[in-house]
Amino acid sequence: MHTWHWQTWQGCSYLTCSLLKDWAHGFFTQQFWLHSPEALVMILDPTASAYRVKQVHGDRVLNASEVEPVKPQPESDADEITLVEADGLHTTTASQAVWVCTADCTPVLIGDIATGQVAAIHAGWRGTAAEIVPKTIAHLQRHGSQIADLRIAMGPAIAGAVYQVSTTVAAQVGATVLEATPAALEGEDDIEDTLKQLRQLPDAPVMEDPQPGRARLDVRRVNQLQLSRLGIESDQISIAPYCTYQHPDLFFSYRRERQKKVQWSGIVSQRLN
Repeated sequence: MHTWHWQTWQGCSYLTCSLLKDWAHGFFTQQFWLHSPEALVMILDPTASAYRVKQVHGDRVLNASEVEPVKPQPESDADEITLVEADGLHTTTASQAVWVCTADCTPVLIGDIATGQVAAIHAGWRGTAAEIVPKTIAHLQRHGSQIADLRIAMGPAIAGAVYQVSTTVAAQVGATVLEATPAALEGEDDIEDTLKQLRQLPDAPVMEDPQPGRARLDVRRVNQLQLSRLGIESDQISIAPYCTYQHPDLFFSYRRERQKKVQWSGIVSQRLN
């Protein structure tokens, strides 16, 4: 059983996962929201360079070497940084810290125990529907990673029990983990058939909602099932036991507050023998 641990920096708390013990990493709480990744990297590894992107809820994945490292900026200039659009970043050299921000979506950090390389992914329902996590793993494989060597931690995100979406969205996201689904979810029959199949899965990622036309969706569970389809074993994956919506003392939730505030998650690559 992989464990999650609270760490403290100057009186502020962040999470680490035992599955990623070989890498400096952190899933930061709302207490750090005024700190940029350029500053937060100093907590994890002062020698590392920080990389981040402009997240757009898509499936684009980049190598950190394709973007410029971000450097500390005066607060007045923070909005002037030009970032490349993407939702996944992976590394190919040591001392690269890759970052994503979330406020209900799933932050996914990946480490490779053989190469030391890492990835950070922003996986909301749109990115999950587009299978951004499997696509990031495909990028890592093209750079030498083997499935058995990957270690994957999903940080705090909105829990399925409280995440209400349309049945269309639930079916669109969930269809990615079914063996056979309609080519396009065009009608009510297609949607209902897909939802029925999803509800029959163990630890179903889609649950009933009392409101007509709505369902409850567990995005982290869908990502876990997508990883399973790649041959990744359950002991290679850990999911944080925290919900951004249900823990207002720890995390921002866009669904709860409708404010554009975020928490950052980052991981630093290293060179392993």
